[in-house]
Amino acid sequence: MNAESAAREHRVTLIPGDGIGPEITRAVVRILEATGVKFQWEESLAGAEAYERYQEYIPKELYLSIERNRVALKGPVTTPIGGGFTSINVTLRKHFELYANYRPIRNLPGLPTHYPGIDLLIIRENTEGEYVGIEHEVVPGVVESIKIITEKASTRIAEFAFAHARKEGRKRIHSIHKANIMKMSDGLFLRCARDVAKRYPDIVYGEHLVDNTCMQLVTNPYQYDMLLLENLYGDIISDLCAAFVGGLGLVPGANLGKDCAIFEAVHGSAPDIAGKNIANPTALLQSGVLLLRHLEETDAADRVQRAIETVYEGKKSLTRDVGGTAGTAEFGDAIIEALTS
Repeated sequence: MNAESAAREHRVTLIPGDGIGPEITRAVVRILEATGVKFQWEESLAGAEAYERYQEYIPKELYLSIERNRVALKGPVTTPIGGGFTSINVTLRKHFELYANYRPIRNLPGLPTHYPGIDLLIIRENTEGEYVGIEHEVVPGVVESIKIITEKASTRIAEFAFAHARKEGRKRIHSIHKANIMKMSDGLFLRCARDVAKRYPDIVYGEHLVDNTCMQLVTNPYQYDMLLLENLYGDIISDLCAAFVGGLGLVPGANLGKDCAIFEAVHGSAPDIAGKNIANPTALLQSGVLLLRHLEETDAADRVQRAIETVYEGKKSLTRDVGGTAGTAEFGDAIIEALTS
């Protein structure tokens, strides 16, 4: 770490979440602080626990904290199924216009899977489409869900994807769609992607139907490099791809906007194992690595990533979900030992 980096202190909004969120967040915070990078954490509640205390699922103070800091680290928050409050994730993404969902999918060493050597990058439009949940009941027993696709959002996410591909040296982007059926909405998404692709002749551009993509991924995921998707397709396919490397408990996620970013675990809150010191913090920890890169703490990010890989390769301090016997805190201790040794 250079002198300038050592002198900086990063103010970051910390949202522990619920279920296993608080315990994996504690482990990740300990690890990030062990890098020597200086953090000032502003902790805020969200979800059911926030409602019990403030009668708001997203308290005003959480919005203000993110507005001040422009960056947040977020644990999992339970989203009710078929009722209850609106998704905290969707609400925050829309409020702060975090239009790009960024999810790298890579294998960890020492963890056997059916698909070794995976290196995929999924870029998902994050603010519109069916996933935002614009719905109403037309008459009893008939519900209408509205899908909105705009030229502005489609062009913006395509530009993000192609610029990022060039920056990271990636060579291929596939737009994933269902434009054979949704000719206007998905057709607009494709037209915008094609227009952007013309400005990046060094990147090979292709298009696949979303249903065919699912089959192609399971058959041969190595044919893909980067996937560019609308919101709902991205949500589904990113989870499918997580299975290639061991599941949602391992993969990181970032929600990025023009001047704000929220880094989060993409798995659920697992209330059935909350408080038992058995949850795996790897997904949130790898999101923490993305956070460090966003803060331009590249050396610290590289060291944490190497520590993660060292612990997985050693296989001695892994949590139960990946074949080990260590608890959440013990896994964190092992990462810190690898980081500082």
